[in-house]
Amino acid sequence: MKSRLLILLFLVLASMFSFAQKKLTEATIYYDIVVNTDNATPKVGDMLDGSTNIIYVKGNLSKSEFISSIGSQSTIYDAKEGTAVNIKDYGNKKYLITYSAAEWKASNKRYEGVSYKIENEFKKIAGYNCQKAVGKLSDGTTFTVFFTKELIPVNTGFQSINKGLPGFAMQYDASRGNDKVTYTVSNIEFSVVPLAKFDIPKTGYRVMTYTEFSRQNTK
Repeated sequence: MKSRLLILLFLVLASMFSFAQKKLTEATIYYDIVVNTDNATPKVGDMLDGSTNIIYVKGNLSKSEFISSIGSQSTIYDAKEGTAVNIKDYGNKKYLITYSAAEWKASNKRYEGVSYKIENEFKKIAGYNCQKAVGKLSDGTTFTVFFTKELIPVNTGFQSINKGLPGFAMQYDASRGNDKVTYTVSNIEFSVVPLAKFDIPKTGYRVMTYTEFSRQNTK
């Protein structure tokens, strides 16, 4: 009888835990951006402070849209094919950069093998219970992330830096030169994301492959 009660209790707890989790298959996620810099001289990093990063997720498709006072850029990623398109729109500089699966992997190589140390620190972000983790890249660089186990992303390719987390990143740090950029979720909408969000512009941009664009910027 006691063993049956223990099994029943385990099943109830398991069902409660699974009910508390939500698969992140279709949503619009808003990240607020704060740039921390020790440089008193105004520069690009300061102009990016207060920007917004909007993530659209629909099954295997995701779109990361970065909007700032100096322009915008979007990355559309197809997790099924492993390919991506980066759309840069900064004044008269308009580029549409295509990535093959191999090029996408190469562009995110520094995030391969990220390890995480889960710490006993918790806080709430946008209504979700989050736990702290310290990530470490293969080059020794470390960063802080707060993730929630209440949301389980099905498509993790839009955040290569966080794809190894046992949950969804609600706040995380990234580096831009000597500046630290902090992304924090302010809201998540679970309404339908139109397929038109993932349309790729046909005109108005200079089309290049990732390899071509990289060569141009190293000349």
